Amino acid sequence: MSERHFDMAVIGAGSGGLTAAAAAAQFGCKVVLFERGDMGGECLNSGCVPSKALLAVAKQAHAMRTGADFGIRPVEPEVDFAAVRAYVQRAIAAIAPHDGQERFEKLGVTVVRSAARFRDPRTLEAGGERFTARRVVISTGSSPALPPVPGLEDVPYLTNETLFQNAELPRHLLVLGAGPIGLEMAQAHRRLGSAVTVVEARLPLAQADPELSAVLLEKLAAEGIEIMTGRAAVRAVRDGGGIRLELEGGGILAGSHLLVAAGRRPNLEGLGLEAAGIAFTARGITVDRGLRTTNRRVYAVGDVAGGRFTHEAAYQAGLVIRNALFGLPVTARSDMPQVTYTDPELAQAGMTEAEARARHGGAVKVLRFAFSGNDRALTEGRTEGLVKVVTGRRGRILGAGIVGPGAGELIQPWVLALERGLGISAMATPVLPYPTRGEAGRRAAVNYFQDFASNSLVRRVIWAVSKLRP
Repeated sequence: MSERHFDMAVIGAGSGGLTAAAAAAQFGCKVVLFERGDMGGECLNSGCVPSKALLAVAKQAHAMRTGADFGIRPVEPEVDFAAVRAYVQRAIAAIAPHDGQERFEKLGVTVVRSAARFRDPRTLEAGGERFTARRVVISTGSSPALPPVPGLEDVPYLTNETLFQNAELPRHLLVLGAGPIGLEMAQAHRRLGSAVTVVEARLPLAQADPELSAVLLEKLAAEGIEIMTGRAAVRAVRDGGGIRLELEGGGILAGSHLLVAAGRRPNLEGLGLEAAGIAFTARGITVDRGLRTTNRRVYAVGDVAGGRFTHEAAYQAGLVIRNALFGLPVTARSDMPQVTYTDPELAQAGMTEAEARARHGGAVKVLRFAFSGNDRALTEGRTEGLVKVVTGRRGRILGAGIVGPGAGELIQPWVLALERGLGISAMATPVLPYPTRGEAGRRAAVNYFQDFASNSLVRRVIWAVSKLRP
């Protein structure tokens, strides 16, 4: 069997793989990209894109029900679920060409629509051919993890990989898991007309700041979503045409559909990692701070290396390009900004208050500004939520969290501030257009100086200056 030689081989055409392949090709490298499934990976086909499209549809339905405060007679929307599915598929189709095979072949990438497997530390096999490359990037992503619930494999269940092919609007959707995916899809289906019950063995949004997540959870409850906290499912059983969940401590839930949103597992199967001398665990491929595996020619990025986000995979792929092509030293960050795309949204950049206090103790100062004091929020009738900023010594910004409409957009200046190591004064001084929700962030920053303004020494200085000036 003959071998084909390349400068870089990329396994997986998700966010990280596509970023690495496109960049390497544009720098003149000879690149081969392996993908056995759909180009664009999980994010395009069954994750970020379809979920946000479904949330957009649900937001329209919710607006029809909730216009009374604006003088608009509320009406119950008639949901054509086949048309809803068509809208979601159109959103995918609109973005797909950017991730498609044709575009990458025009960039000079050789695209092999087959799974790749290591035969030895230097050789890959795919589609009946063998390939060698100076550098290899593994970006195979992750798949839904199934919790250890007896009977689960014997009942019909949905995951994010199958949810958007579901042909009917669930009458009563049961959701296992109250993380971002579970709560986003719970709200989307509730707004489209489904009854929804979420079962969470621990805490909803366990990694979020509890002060911020409480605002979101209250809103979900007000919309009629039942979230059962600290209630693990101990058995799943078919119930006629539906599903029944038996809960720890007693209690039974019956629903028409079941969505499993209880975490992810890295896609390691079939890669032949042992043959390549690549170490891995159940959590993913082992990499160093520069994203290299135990095989120095091979890198791993994204979910398969323990990541969690689409933007994280793309960021890591950029680091790999810097190191593999230019020999520059790189160190991957793990503190990624994140957004839960419910309504209201929940966004976080940098440390939460609990994380900051654990690391910096008494030096932490927490700044808040509620949207109830923001004029734009008042004009829109959406005053729930707040901006919460955590600072350290001398006003160093340690983290920022926002819960409210558009939080995913409003967090972005704070991401920049953290990236550039800016102090809180940099966020307090800009002149912002009025009225905007962004002013709430500036007002939170201004609160840092409240103690300074009331300081007795400062007041004496002001008094002295006023006496000395003509």
